[in-house]
Amino acid sequence: QVQLAESGGGSVQAGGSLRLSCTASGDFSSRYCMAWFRQAPGKEREGVASIDRAGSPNYADSVKGRFIISRDNSRDGAESNLALQMNSLKPEDSAMYYCARRVSYYCGGEFSTSTYDYWGQGTQVTVSS
Repeated sequence: QVQLAESGGGSVQAGGSLRLSCTASGDFSSRYCMAWFRQAPGKEREGVASIDRAGSPNYADSVKGRFIISRDNSRDGAESNLALQMNSLKPEDSAMYYCARRVSYYCGGEFSTSTYDYWGQGTQVTVSS
């Protein structure tokens, strides 16, 4: 059974930093594309960053140069620890952040939510001005 669990959200002032973490376990999660999404109240869920099993990242334009996605796979391949380092945070970055596992090994350079089949419960990020 695949399980994703996020941690690390919180409140910070604009210009500050936060680091989110996610542990994906089960079904050789290290093989799959992983991503971070976010959803603000009244808005659609949007992709923030993705990373394939080789560690190649892809970012939404709104976070390029500020956010860094990384992953660390377990030696047996069963788990993958995903991280999102968020720097120079802006009030518009405030949202619930979710980690997700894609249906395939490759990220494909896009963030369609329908191509991600496992999701974490989310962690709240609030950036005050």
